Amino acid sequence: MKENPQLKRAIIEVVDNQLQSNDPPETKQTFDRLIKEGYSEKESKELIGCVVTTEIFGILQSQETFDIERFICALNKLPSIPE
Repeated sequence: MKENPQLKRAIIEVVDNQLQSNDPPETKQTFDRLIKEGYSEKESKELIGCVVTTEIFGILQSQETFDIERFICALNKLPSIPE
């Protein structure tokens, strides 16, 4: 699948906003953990962005509400990419 640069920027902006606002705090905790594990800042944000994207897709596909527990669980599994 071809990458959409505008969509990628928007998702990274969501990650940046979560990091800056520390909301949810688990995003920053995951970012810090990934950095300690040797991932670059860019790679760490992209991995977190995969979780954000998966959550957005799930919400749109099944018309559910945002599930913070599911989101945190997926963050905790990184660097394994959510399915």
